[in-house]
Amino acid sequence: MAEKKEQKIVVFLSLFPSDKNLILNGIKIATIFKKELCLCFNYSGKQKKNHSEFKAKLIEYSTPIKNEIPGLKVSTLLLSEHLKDIPEKLSDDLEAIFIIAAKSQFRKYSPALTESPVPFLFVDEKKETIPDYKRVVLPIDLRSENSDSALWVSYFGRFNNTVIVVVAANDKIRENKNRVAKNVVLTKKLYQKFNLQHKFFKGQKGSLGVADEALELALTMEIDFLTILGSSTITPLDLLVGLPEKRIIRHSKSLPVLVINPRKDNYILCD
Repeated sequence: MAEKKEQKIVVFLSLFPSDKNLILNGIKIATIFKKELCLCFNYSGKQKKNHSEFKAKLIEYSTPIKNEIPGLKVSTLLLSEHLKDIPEKLSDDLEAIFIIAAKSQFRKYSPALTESPVPFLFVDEKKETIPDYKRVVLPIDLRSENSDSALWVSYFGRFNNTVIVVVAANDKIRENKNRVAKNVVLTKKLYQKFNLQHKFFKGQKGSLGVADEALELALTMEIDFLTILGSSTITPLDLLVGLPEKRIIRHSKSLPVLVINPRKDNYILCD
């Protein structure tokens, strides 16, 4: 019988000193969800000759974690793949359910994000203090895929007692307003079902601007991270100037931003 694979929290590394804070965030998330931590480095074809060096570096990273936190399962992974293919490969082959990456590398990882069936948490690798992930702001707009972002936020509420602050879009067109209202009702039911701490606010902006409004609120409150739904469609203009989530991350200062991809069916966390 094949061995059952453990769900994994994957940390994308650069093998630079800033990896330390990425790894610490990975340890935090893996501990919250009681999942395996996987330290991953993707190298280019030109770097193939350095494979042994990369492997040794990952072992150097993982050994002290195993010694200091014996209850945490830790693995390492070396890849040489096109970035856009990695999330699906990791989720299908290795049961990856969550990816952590550096904010400064968003442009590099954006092709992977748009093809990812698992969330991406972008963190400020220069920030030395690691958040407790105890307070989150979640914007809700008119898209049906808000159920995915609401579900992932509920995992933090269930496993980490995270307080959830929801900002609902204030659309003016009746059809759009009704769709937002439906999403709010479904989200409330989900959070009430698990008896999660939550607060709902009606925003000032419509669906196109509610994520920006949620970010503004998060930066003025004692919030540990922001969760947003990524782009449902990618236009030529987006390719030219960048995705809206790029703007959110660029203006989020040191606040971690969890991005859920609405373009794919998202994998779920197993209890």
